[in-house]
Amino acid sequence: MPISNIKKDPDDWGSGDEPMTDAQASYLHTLSEQAHQPFTVGKDLTKAEASKLIEEMRKRAGVE
Repeated sequence: MPISNIKKDPDDWGSGDEPMTDAQASYLHTLSEQAHQPFTVGKDLTKAEASKLIEEMRKRAGVE
């Protein structure tokens, strides 16, 4: 069976409303350093919000 390249929208995740994981918070911190932007994200983000912010920060940091 072929693996799908379709990425599920974080808004459609069943666990998207749960608090972001420690791994997401750590990655956001790393990306903010790479993008030369201050890390000001609070721990109140959801998993879905963190995922969207990670995608945005990856673009800013030039990580594709």
